[in-house]
Amino acid sequence: MIDGIPGIAAPAGMSGITGITNTIQTIVPPVQPGQEEKPTELGEVKDSTFGSLFTGLIQNVKDTDAEFTQAQYLLATGQLENPVQMGIAAYKNEIAVDLLVQMRNKALDAYNELKNMSV
Repeated sequence: MIDGIPGIAAPAGMSGITGITNTIQTIVPPVQPGQEEKPTELGEVKDSTFGSLFTGLIQNVKDTDAEFTQAQYLLATGQLENPVQMGIAAYKNEIAVDLLVQMRNKALDAYNELKNMSV
């Protein structure tokens, strides 16, 4: 009999993985020239489109990781009705992490390109 994964506890009231939710954010139109605001504090950067994009990506990674951890726990305790759900959760987590890493790399490439521009 499997006792579970050490250090992983099932959240109260969670009996299994539920349906897939749509986490795609809506596209915001670009700001017209003269309307853009210059963020002055770190808190204001989170409110920008760029900041909210990365905040959303990070939250997506956290959510998919929690879903994968829950699926692992349920499989280890024998409560998972369909073992394929764990594979799906693992794949979703892998895709979310890959997307975050690729977006970070593209942002760093763009920053380095702007930094190396001569004025």
